[in-house]
Amino acid sequence: MTKTDAPTALDMPPQAKLPADLQAYFDKCQEKLGFVPNVLRAYAFDAGKLKAFIDMVDDLMLADSGITKLEREMIAVAVSAVNHCHYCLTAHGAAVRQRAKDPVMGELMAQNYRAANLPPRQRAMLDFAVKLTEHPDKMDEADRTSLRTAGFNDRDIWDIAAVASFYNMSNRMAAATEMRPNAEYHGMAR
Repeated sequence: MTKTDAPTALDMPPQAKLPADLQAYFDKCQEKLGFVPNVLRAYAFDAGKLKAFIDMVDDLMLADSGITKLEREMIAVAVSAVNHCHYCLTAHGAAVRQRAKDPVMGELMAQNYRAANLPPRQRAMLDFAVKLTEHPDKMDEADRTSLRTAGFNDRDIWDIAAVASFYNMSNRMAAATEMRPNAEYHGMAR
């Protein structure tokens, strides 16, 4: 593997053999996407860390919620734009383009969600996620009230905060390790 093929700038090769459940997850990614996302390859040096990461991502992004899967991807992109996270902007920008079936909206989300023609509900959600990213110490009841006014319930607010918080952590890991997005993301849903 060359340096540019490695998922990160760190020299942490994957385990020689993944446990069967994790290998099955990688196989499913290969089947559905045509590749294994580099974020998963990056965590493959430690089966416990990889499993914890997959479990958290799957829960946040795929479990039942009042927040749609597209909206969760939008949160990931808006947070990643604030943090200038190349990996997540590339990967989740592709997911927004796919889920929205709108490449222009996907590009606007990655560049400046405020320029996208979003409904008030989604605008309030992203404003909340971005404030949580930029000024977590300034969050107050008015921020939660603005989400309730936009139609979110308290469980939804929890989910919005959880997704935003997770991608802040993930963005920092990607920055610290120089995580490299798979080239395939660049051409998806354009």
